[in-house]
Amino acid sequence: MLLRDILLPLFIIVVDVDSSEVVCSYRDVLNYLNLSKGNELFSLTRPVKDFKKPTKVDLEVLLYAILDVREIDQTFVPYVWILMKWQNDYISWDPRNFCGIESVTVPTDILWKPDLTIEEMTEKDKAPPSPYLTIRSNGRVQIQNDQVMVSTCMMQVYKFPFDVQNCNLSIKSVVHSVKEIQLLHSYNSSVTTDWSRQLMRTQYEWLFINMTVTNETVTPFGYKQDTVIYTISMKRRSILYIVNFLLPLLFFLCLDLFSFLISDRGGEKLSFKVTVLLAVTVMQLILNDILPSSSDRIPLIAVYCIGIFALMFLSLLETILMMYLMEIDAESQDSQMDRGQHLGEDCVENRDTNYQSCEEEEKKWIRCPCTCGVSADKIQPESVQGRRSRLTGELQESEKLSDELKDLRRMLSLLVNNIREERKPGFWSRKIKVINKTYFILYVIASSLFLSFMFSTWTAADE
Repeated sequence: MLLRDILLPLFIIVVDVDSSEVVCSYRDVLNYLNLSKGNELFSLTRPVKDFKKPTKVDLEVLLYAILDVREIDQTFVPYVWILMKWQNDYISWDPRNFCGIESVTVPTDILWKPDLTIEEMTEKDKAPPSPYLTIRSNGRVQIQNDQVMVSTCMMQVYKFPFDVQNCNLSIKSVVHSVKEIQLLHSYNSSVTTDWSRQLMRTQYEWLFINMTVTNETVTPFGYKQDTVIYTISMKRRSILYIVNFLLPLLFFLCLDLFSFLISDRGGEKLSFKVTVLLAVTVMQLILNDILPSSSDRIPLIAVYCIGIFALMFLSLLETILMMYLMEIDAESQDSQMDRGQHLGEDCVENRDTNYQSCEEEEKKWIRCPCTCGVSADKIQPESVQGRRSRLTGELQESEKLSDELKDLRRMLSLLVNNIREERKPGFWSRKIKVINKTYFILYVIASSLFLSFMFSTWTAADE
């Protein structure tokens, strides 16, 4: 009876196993492995049975999104998936003994994890890390984290906005040397790039090119450490910068060219050029808020702005010089007209004086009782009568001359007024046309050469 009681449960278990009705759970695996939060032996040290054996960590980083690139701060904000795998020598089981269970998921604080960090990270990820990790039956441990990281990136803005940026994510251990932790990458650069393109959700204003993976051994603190460097290459979408920045500057330059059609007389041309120059200055201030101040070389877009500003500044100086020469010419014409008017008035006054002297001479001849010592009674009546008729004719001619002088004075006044209203071009006025034409030709040539140089430099291949 006792033997039957012992064999009957065993028979039932065998029957259940043969009929695949044995029920297993993850708890059975954890109990078998003796994994629990109270058991800290699994989380204290590296899970190797021989301390001379390094822990090989397979690392994989995939780019999920490009959230932001801040040129002024030289920071790069990507959203990445980080996958790590390593071997734990103290954890393994036979899936056949546990109903085919090949993996279990446990909290991350139960087991030891590699102390990996990203050297370029400047801000800690605000999102909580993954709370679980996966254990395989062969002892492989896997953990996956999604991170939104803010990392430094040395921006090369020389060809902005046609630039290509390369930002690194250097992953290494915090304290372990290469003898303790060896970092390996699971996939090569082409596979990583293809997976990243398939996972990509947003690229901000950038176009993802590729992601290269390299291994390096560095010696930061006197001992060697393995480092896996993921280099993300991306190209800026430049269409908005062309429409909102480069083309307006080019339009301002064209306006300055067409301003040569405005007359130099008056201040309209000068005020127009000053307004356009101030508009370019505003564009430079906007550019200053975009580009970093610690760039190794002056960006080409800054050279573009400075070149256009310099051309327009020289054009403004030329306009000021032309207006100054025209003012000198106008002053010389005014002085000549004033002298001509004074001369005309002096001439008229001299003619009037001569006329008055002629009248006095006539009176003198009439009243004179003798001529050349001859008495009046001896003078022939015919000669006196002839002299009187001659003097009378001279008086009539003098009166006619006086009327002509008065008409001449009136005509001279009208002529002076007409000259003031319609001045003939002087010496500098004639030269200004030649100078403007010559400067316009030189201005067009210089602008064309400058724009050609900028276009060829922007489109040239990277060094």
